[in-house]
Amino acid sequence: MPTVEEVSAGGVIIRPAAHGFEAAIIARYNRGGRLEWCLPKGHPEGAEDHREAALREVAEETGIEGSILTSLGSIEYWFTVPTHRVHKTVHHYLMEAIGGELTIEKDPDHEAVDVAWVNLEQLDRRLSFPNERRIVAAAKQVISDIV
Repeated sequence: MPTVEEVSAGGVIIRPAAHGFEAAIIARYNRGGRLEWCLPKGHPEGAEDHREAALREVAEETGIEGSILTSLGSIEYWFTVPTHRVHKTVHHYLMEAIGGELTIEKDPDHEAVDVAWVNLEQLDRRLSFPNERRIVAAAKQVISDIV
């Protein structure tokens, strides 16, 4: 079975909350039709670098404009579709919200079916994937170092 390489970029976009910080996350249906809560992310378009793609994808999928604070690293995973295997690398950034309104109406691909602000301390229970929970743990460490 052939292998296809895919790259995406996105991240943890935060805003101050009554207790700590909240992050905007999205719900979408995966390629198998299962609903998943995940960090916003997507493929670079044209000549975009990872940072530009992350900012655009977060804004499209959540409605929130952001400013990148730092890189949170990358995750890699494999999955199979009927015609091939996919090796995907996702580059994540910690971003602060600087504008916009929470909405999925700006998502041109209509991949996001819901969006929510969730307190960072609650994200482990909401996110569908352990590798994204590790990215959130890295974000929480960065935040604790700078706050």
